[in-house]
Amino acid sequence: MTGPADSSHHRSRLASALHPRVVSVRTRIVAAITVTMAIGLLVVGSAVYFVERKSDLDQMDDRLRANLNTARFIVAEGEPVASDSPERQPWSTPTAALRSVVERMSADDNTGVMGMVANEINMVPGVRLDLDLSGADVFAEYIQEQTAAGEPVIGTYVDDDLAWRYLAAPIVVESSTGDDPAVFVMVYDIHAELAEFEDTARVFVIASLIALVLVAAVGGIVATRLLRPLRQMREIATRVSARSLDERIPVVGNDDVADLARTMNAMLDRLDAALDSQRRLLSDVGHELKTPITIVHGHIEVMDPTDVEDVRATQALTLDELERMGRLVQDLSDAASLHGSSPVTPTSVDLADLLVQIARKAQGITGAEISVGARARGRAMIDAARVTQAMLQLAQNAVAYGGGRIVLGSRLTGRHVELWVRDFGPGVPDEDKDEIFERFRRAATSDGVNGSGLGLNIVRLIAHAHGGSVRVDDAAGGGALFTIRLPRGPVDEAQIDREATPAGIVPAEKE
Repeated sequence: MTGPADSSHHRSRLASALHPRVVSVRTRIVAAITVTMAIGLLVVGSAVYFVERKSDLDQMDDRLRANLNTARFIVAEGEPVASDSPERQPWSTPTAALRSVVERMSADDNTGVMGMVANEINMVPGVRLDLDLSGADVFAEYIQEQTAAGEPVIGTYVDDDLAWRYLAAPIVVESSTGDDPAVFVMVYDIHAELAEFEDTARVFVIASLIALVLVAAVGGIVATRLLRPLRQMREIATRVSARSLDERIPVVGNDDVADLARTMNAMLDRLDAALDSQRRLLSDVGHELKTPITIVHGHIEVMDPTDVEDVRATQALTLDELERMGRLVQDLSDAASLHGSSPVTPTSVDLADLLVQIARKAQGITGAEISVGARARGRAMIDAARVTQAMLQLAQNAVAYGGGRIVLGSRLTGRHVELWVRDFGPGVPDEDKDEIFERFRRAATSDGVNGSGLGLNIVRLIAHAHGGSVRVDDAAGGGALFTIRLPRGPVDEAQIDREATPAGIVPAEKE
């Protein structure tokens, strides 16, 4: 035994299985935009960061080489002969030249300068620099090793958390011999130099995060507004049923989503029309079948089985009504086949030969007197079997309502072909000219005519399947003129020949 709670839980799990949770379109759109922008910002930021970092490192080396050239110039310039004399003479000792280089060298931000004599730090600038090298004894030992060959060196020194880019230039004076070696050293603190750009990078990261949040928020708002019609479509589709197709989607704006809403509304209109047509068909079929069933049931119910004549009469009546129901079912089947995806199969057809074949077949209709009027000369892309079916149905209708005398004909009108059937009966009242092509509709003059009420509707379906139309007009001199107008399709124009008459067919009378 399961209680209400268990049953509710089971229904909930079943609903979850049938309708699994999915990520909404809005969320996916916002996520895609945000991720794409994040990747773009990351690529741009990384590219700028590494380019600027390399540029800063290259600028350090450029400044170090500029300072090396300055040191060489100072050494080559020499020392003044006297304190107030512009004349100069070679340096007396490397130490004196080193002192002048250290004093006259203009240090940059995040730099340090020192002079080494006899492999020991001997002098530093008199001004305070960003990097104090006065106690860098380990570094001094490293510089001693790097300048052992007596050549200037630009390199990188790394120790624990230190990362320095340095210039070590031995000071050589030509006139001095045996003096202690002197080395000029300038150092850039790489971490400090790059820290300024890294601060900018951190600002960029923070600004990018803020931009991503704003993009996600704005994207969510915009996506919500743009996708609102889609949500309404889903809600309306959920509420729509075979009993109610009255709701329509509000159309707002003039964009793709608005076009989709218009298309959905048009589809709902077609569905509504199709369902209404289906209801009317069921009602009409029920009405049409009700009469013969009632007649058969009533006569069988009152039939006297002992009276042979009564049994025979009832049998004849029953067979006649069953035959009428059979024709109705066949006509319904024919009409249904014309609603399929490919109701017609157009082929190239000779119009004159087609009319001859239709006339010969129409002569088999009981009571028909067939003659042929004008014949179109040429070819058309049509379904010959369906067109023949429609023309024979019009001929049968003409015999039933207009007497036996019938004229068949065809003509070309530009890129269309018209096939017509003319009778000499009372014609069709103006108020019935449109309605007689509806399903189960009969003209006011159809009293006593035994038909299914689907014949002319099938003719119209065949014409529409070809992309054409059918109409009825009053014929000159009396009677009705039914015309099927069809597009000829991709064929060459043909001349109309109204003089030839097919063999074996009685010509139409002149009017």
